[in-house]
Amino acid sequence: MLALTIGLVSCGKSGDAKKKAVEEEIPNVQVQQVKLQDVEQSAQLTATVLPEVKNNISPSTPGRIRKIMVEVGAFVSKGQKLVQMDAANLSNLETQVENYQRMYNRVAELFSVGGASQQELDNAKLQLDVAKTNLQNLAENTYLLSPTAGVVTARNYDNGDIYSGQLPILTVMQINPVKLVINVSESYYSQVKVGMPATIRFDIFEGETFTGKVSLIYPTIDERTRSFSVEIKLNNNNYKVRPGMFGRVDLKFGTAKRIVVPDMAVIKQTGSGEYFVYVYKDGAVIFQKVELGRRLGNEYEIISGLNDGDQVVVSSQAKLADGKKVNLVK
Repeated sequence: MLALTIGLVSCGKSGDAKKKAVEEEIPNVQVQQVKLQDVEQSAQLTATVLPEVKNNISPSTPGRIRKIMVEVGAFVSKGQKLVQMDAANLSNLETQVENYQRMYNRVAELFSVGGASQQELDNAKLQLDVAKTNLQNLAENTYLLSPTAGVVTARNYDNGDIYSGQLPILTVMQINPVKLVINVSESYYSQVKVGMPATIRFDIFEGETFTGKVSLIYPTIDERTRSFSVEIKLNNNNYKVRPGMFGRVDLKFGTAKRIVVPDMAVIKQTGSGEYFVYVYKDGAVIFQKVELGRRLGNEYEIISGLNDGDQVVVSSQAKLADGKKVNLVK
């Protein structure tokens, strides 16, 4: 009897322990109910500053450089002389044009009194026109002018060098305004409009913002990146922004109704780049894949995967699995 009693007590204790262990396997979780709210829609993109215009200054044919009239960093005006090439051929051609002009004048006088035919007059005029065209072309390639107002950003030769055609003699950039080219997701294609404002920040100018405008929208979408190019024009009257600078562009597209969840509810799937949350329903949790939008402080915008009113788990995710029963605690 004593042995039987001890056995029954022992079995009772063992059963209680098993029951307690099963109860302890059900984890306690905290949840937060999510709801739709207005979320500002924007895109943050990076870009490098480009000049509005970039001109390479070179003659059309190789030749000796007699004089470079500007240095790197110099601001130049449109039409300003920058480089003088060898002018010997120019002088000879100017003399030739003068001779053709005198010849044409004589033929024209003879034609007026019947001493020359129409064909002779036309031939003289043709020779003069061809010589003038050659002179103008040679003059443009002897005295190289700046086609735009800007700053000299490169010089690849010295006075007396032979221009070989491999590199331009000078490079002139127009840097007021400047432009930034960004690649925008195709999901925003219908929302980007020419003239819409863009906020621009540069790491080098900490705490300072600049305002530009969309000036050009490229008409095609890159099939590899699913994005399209947009040009942002930025006035640069003080020449503070320079080509090559790294910029961050912020475009705003109004607001949209979105689910927002605490960042502690979001789980990143290792090795896949996918994101999940645990959704509480009827005493158990569901492992739900979600598409994240922007990070909003300590919250995430959810593009898809959750519904208004869902309860998401915000604690003890390491103890959970899909379909696992849980105890809900405050």
